[in-house]
Amino acid sequence: MENMFEVDLVYMWVDGNDPVWLEKHNRVTGKMDESSDINSKARFINNDELKYSLRSVEKYAPWIHHIYIVSDNQVPEWLDTDNPKITIVDHSEILPEKSRPCFNATLIEHFIWKIPGLSEHYILANDDMMLNKPVKPSDFFDSEGNPVMRLVRRPFMRIMSWFQINVLRKKMGNYKTMIRNSALLVNRLKGKYFEGKPHHNMDGYRKSFVEYVEETFKNEFEPTFTHPLRSDEDYQRIIFYYMAMAEGKGKPVYVDKHTSFQLSIAKPYHYKRLIDYNPTFFCMNDSPKANDSCRLAAKDYLANRFPDKSQFEK
Repeated sequence: MENMFEVDLVYMWVDGNDPVWLEKHNRVTGKMDESSDINSKARFINNDELKYSLRSVEKYAPWIHHIYIVSDNQVPEWLDTDNPKITIVDHSEILPEKSRPCFNATLIEHFIWKIPGLSEHYILANDDMMLNKPVKPSDFFDSEGNPVMRLVRRPFMRIMSWFQINVLRKKMGNYKTMIRNSALLVNRLKGKYFEGKPHHNMDGYRKSFVEYVEETFKNEFEPTFTHPLRSDEDYQRIIFYYMAMAEGKGKPVYVDKHTSFQLSIAKPYHYKRLIDYNPTFFCMNDSPKANDSCRLAAKDYLANRFPDKSQFEK
């Protein structure tokens, strides 16, 4: 199965340090608010994570066919754009005019399948997602070519969110709200409510199935495609997995921290946990709680973890 089909890798990347991009961002959305979950510096700052993620991919997944980097008229200054294995994809190539400029990764994820030349089987990643061990195509797709869907088990997610909203009268965070929106929409169509949440790392998708889901929920998705920032009305990409689960088009696998670990760079003790868990996947998660000192420490860690330049660097 390992050589049955080509698998591409797609990154979403932004350099929030770029003054041209920053001026556009501030003009459209207002200045960043460090207390905001959706419009803080942590959402957009570039800490060179992409460089180290590519080093991890070259080391542990050399079988990747082609790599696409989706950005808003930006190119990493260290990237060798002459490398035939890399293609920069501008937002204008996949997002409709009404969706641009876009600072909403959730929205962009709905259009990844439109990348020109993208293989049927692709892996989607944020720039802060890393491989820690060798992986194979079969870690992302089963023998029928359907995705291996890594989820974090949350067996009481539905009742807990209902209790929070209806009994405690407390607003849910944006991320949980978008996941709940997705679960409710699939439940409305299929009569099944799925409670696992994303493991927040590299995931495999079938382009044709993503297109099918986009067409199925076109009327529901369309109004959200004008949101330049994340909104509580958005649908998180977990909806592609919930639909696949409802139709038997993929295999759900529930992970623990020994498989997939989300390292918070604002928590220094997480570096020891990463060593102890020794997962296959890990994510260097920035947040409004992190500061520039945390980011420097994260960059130092990655430079030591992946010291060798990849073929993708100048």
